[in-house]
Amino acid sequence: MWKSDLPPSYEESRNHQYSHQHGTHPQPPGYGYPAYGVQPQPGMPYPGQPQSGIRQGPGYPSSGFPSIIPTFLSSPLPNTNTSHNMGDTEGFASGVWDSRAVRHAFIRKVYLILAAQLIFTVSIVAVFVFVHPVRLFVVQNPGVYWASFAIYFVTYLVLVCCEGPRRRFPWNLILLSVFTLAMSYMTGTISSYYDTKAVFLALIITAIVCVIVTIFCFQTKVDFTSCTGLFFVLGMVVLVTGIITSIVLSFQYVPWLHMLYASIGAVVYTLFLAYHTQLLMGNRSNTISPEDYIFGALSLYVDIVQIFLFLLQLTGSSSD
Repeated sequence: MWKSDLPPSYEESRNHQYSHQHGTHPQPPGYGYPAYGVQPQPGMPYPGQPQSGIRQGPGYPSSGFPSIIPTFLSSPLPNTNTSHNMGDTEGFASGVWDSRAVRHAFIRKVYLILAAQLIFTVSIVAVFVFVHPVRLFVVQNPGVYWASFAIYFVTYLVLVCCEGPRRRFPWNLILLSVFTLAMSYMTGTISSYYDTKAVFLALIITAIVCVIVTIFCFQTKVDFTSCTGLFFVLGMVVLVTGIITSIVLSFQYVPWLHMLYASIGAVVYTLFLAYHTQLLMGNRSNTISPEDYIFGALSLYVDIVQIFLFLLQLTGSSSD
């Protein structure tokens, strides 16, 4: 398209209309801005710049330019571009979905590790309960139990307190495997002192409790992670009760005290299981970082094993 075919600009039509109305009078200034397509010449003042030799002040024009800059030039307008706003919304939504995907992958990883730990522990307990020579060996050699307890305690402190080994592959998996082996041996040793029916009953009740607590935590609006002080107090209650029970039972066996301690421990660790389950979810007051999948699996594993041991004391009778 040639330039002659283009429609006249606003300035051209305005000048043409003015010349028809006023004859040879000079055209008025173009509101302080050069016409479209006119390039500024050297020495030409910019908008708002006073010209030399022209007086400015009250009653004098300021070289044809407005004395106040329009508001839309001094403050940005809200963006009304629909496609751009939709892009921002899509970007925000994709970020939300990315974080959800990361959290779901983290939860799957935690429960896969937890399932492997529980399968290994149940297998060790089954061997210690059903194989008579193994059962006799662990009963006659309590020193192996205390050695496994020391390994359990040290690896637990390293995994919980030391962030480096907990997140550094493959040290985290090695430490977790050693911890699982030590705790499985301890659990199997304790189970070997109880009847087979009592072990099965405690195992079934533990599985039912874990399933109910997990479903409840994923459905309820109650935030257990906001009650950190309460759980600290409950932990202290279990610790003090356990110390008192150990001291008293070392001198004389008191059945009701033993059952009371086992009941308190089972209830408290069930609440701890709910607390640690909600820490994995990511939509509560306190959450676990997706990088701490080892800590998440470790917490759930300890809670479940402790629930099983306390229920075993409630349901079983110790055999000589």
